[in-house]
Amino acid sequence: MAGNRVESKPLLEQILRDFLSEDLGYGDITSEALIPAEQRASARLYFREPGVAAGLEETEVLLKMLGCVVKLVARDGAEVKPRQVLLEATGTARTLLASERLILNIVSHMAGIATATAEAVKQAHEVNPDIRVAATRKTLPGLRGFEKRAVVLGGGDTHRLRLDDCVLIKDNHLSLLLSVSEAIRLAKAKASFTKKIEIEVRTAEQAEEAARAGADIIMFDNMDPPRIREVLGQLASRGLRVGRLFEASGGITLDNVGEYAATGVDVVSIGSLTHSVRALDVKLEIGITQGIKV
Repeated sequence: MAGNRVESKPLLEQILRDFLSEDLGYGDITSEALIPAEQRASARLYFREPGVAAGLEETEVLLKMLGCVVKLVARDGAEVKPRQVLLEATGTARTLLASERLILNIVSHMAGIATATAEAVKQAHEVNPDIRVAATRKTLPGLRGFEKRAVVLGGGDTHRLRLDDCVLIKDNHLSLLLSVSEAIRLAKAKASFTKKIEIEVRTAEQAEEAARAGADIIMFDNMDPPRIREVLGQLASRGLRVGRLFEASGGITLDNVGEYAATGVDVVSIGSLTHSVRALDVKLEIGITQGIKV
């Protein structure tokens, strides 16, 4: 699964065009004032700190769209060192300068997500090698494809991409229905057999009711690790542990992901992987063509 595109190449190209148009406006007036239109230049991309490469394919697509010659030196998903060259390109100086900020924004954000995800996966697998670390739908509008792909590059799972991926019954749904059992019954009756049914629970009683009603995935929402371990033990003692997946979500961070992974759940989902991750420090170094070997 690692490295798979979330969006098709034509869609990606259109998104990148829209992003570039947003940044360009009517043109890069600084570069147009200073740089001759025919001047050629070269560029190389690298991180100023260690991390997991992400956004290189998007950068390659963007630069080729703009008529540049591009060489990928590293691959998305690889662990890279500071100042290790990841991508090299040649083109007109104005083109490289006009696309610089968009490239840096995409790569630094995606690499930050991939790097944080890789760290979360590492910590979770130290105590539970089979667990999956998943993202959530807490993504910025317009950037979900980029952010979800970065999670995959870091070794994580995308979880739902959209509302049509699977049934996920949340607390606000339950507040409008009579019971957990009714919610699952309605979902089974109306959703396609191809869609799994997941439900958020906050108590042991809800977890048992969901299991008996036939939920495919039961998410422990904002339960602390000792309580999750206790509930899983109760379900196992009643023969309700096997045959479904259990997920922990809410309040999980890089500081405590190992504690949640050790409870015995199958999945931990972490919203901060996308909604508040720190961008990596990335540099696109541009110079005259003779000055940078490509």
